[in-house]
Amino acid sequence: MDLDPLEASRLVTDEYSAKILVATFRRPRSAIEMSREYGIPIAACYRRIHALEQAGLLRCVERALTQKGKRISLYSSELKNAYIFFEGGRLRVRFQLANGITQDFGGDWKAVDVDVPQ
Repeated sequence: MDLDPLEASRLVTDEYSAKILVATFRRPRSAIEMSREYGIPIAACYRRIHALEQAGLLRCVERALTQKGKRISLYSSELKNAYIFFEGGRLRVRFQLANGITQDFGGDWKAVDVDVPQ
């Protein structure tokens, strides 16, 4: 997913996304489990899961069967570390993934253009 630094920082600092990443860091969990345990509305939970999957920060690791015979997806965080920097007027975001890959958002660390009122 091609995000600018501002979008990337919003993705991991959003309350629901942060809860999902924390909840799935140690063990895989289902959307329903996270919704109940962390108070995330189920529709919002699925939206954040989709966005986190698109960014490569979350992945479905298992399709399990419930006791009632329904299939559920179990998700695991791929995010090991996230860094958000504000240096010399530039916003920089770096994600280190569990597989060792580092993603720098903003490409070559260019400044984010922000219109400042005069």
